[in-house]
Amino acid sequence: MRTDLFDYPLPPGRIAQEPVPRRDRSRLMVVDRSTGSVSHGAFHDLPGLLEPGDCLVVNSSRVFPGRLEARKEKSGGAVELLLLERLEPGVWRALTKGAVLRPGVSLLLGDGGLRGEVLDGPSGGEAVIRFEAGGAGAGGKVDEIVFAHGKVPLPPYIREEIADSERYQTVYAEREISAAAPTAGLHFTDALMKETRARGIEIASLELAVGMDTFVPVREEMIEDHRIHSEWFSISSDCAGAANGARDRGARVIAVGTTVVRALESASGRDRRVHDHSGRTGLFIKPGYRFRAVDALITNFHFPRSTLLMLVCAFGGRELIMNAYREAIDEGYRFYSFGDAMMVV
Repeated sequence: MRTDLFDYPLPPGRIAQEPVPRRDRSRLMVVDRSTGSVSHGAFHDLPGLLEPGDCLVVNSSRVFPGRLEARKEKSGGAVELLLLERLEPGVWRALTKGAVLRPGVSLLLGDGGLRGEVLDGPSGGEAVIRFEAGGAGAGGKVDEIVFAHGKVPLPPYIREEIADSERYQTVYAEREISAAAPTAGLHFTDALMKETRARGIEIASLELAVGMDTFVPVREEMIEDHRIHSEWFSISSDCAGAANGARDRGARVIAVGTTVVRALESASGRDRRVHDHSGRTGLFIKPGYRFRAVDALITNFHFPRSTLLMLVCAFGGRELIMNAYREAIDEGYRFYSFGDAMMVV
């Protein structure tokens, strides 16, 4: 299938540069696969679109403060690091910008109490860096010290810092394991979560470590030639039980975000049961994929030519979703991480 089938023109003014003042006041487009209808509302309408017994599954990962400013120890050349993934305690895969880094180069961060050594790279703008912290008691807390020097990174298309970095975290975020936010969940408030539960809807959580590769468009001419990035995920027995319980009672499993879809589908079998599992997934969901675990999807509006858009098209049908995107542009919806939401039922 050609990649350009998932391309669309997006006016720059449609890219949201900041979140709406209140999370659940973002807009919500509802796309019905059975009828092909498209309706418009607000995200705070969501509980009324769900049925008692439904199971809403969220990604509880939190974005770590992985944007670091460093300097080369010998030359003093400035380097910006964007941590992507922890390979082992104190050792990270990172994007680099600024001075050239080669294996063996030493880096200093802050007042020099945190040091980094380049172990491998650069390759494609990436390097592997081992951090070491001086001082008593620094031994098993290196990553905590690294995070203390960093800032939460915003997506590359956000031009300005936002006043409150918590707006790039979901209200239910827990462990700091992601390089980017699972943005479909940014629309929830504590009050909306409470109202959802009060209507008899179960909320279950899993973890998937979102990588910065989520922003990379597919460059190959044919989507089958694209090698998707892999991500670590974990589904507990409680989460698997909640999803399977909804299916047993004839209710729906509703994924909040494409990351949740990838995790649930990676851990489901031909019997359509979700299994508790931890590991990495390289599942590339594209049109033609047969879904086993997910019955409805809440998501944001994604990049042209992205694997995320391809996943949504696989779930909702390419023609229906691409038409919905065109309508969203015409109706003034806001796109990407701080933008509005879509629910595909």
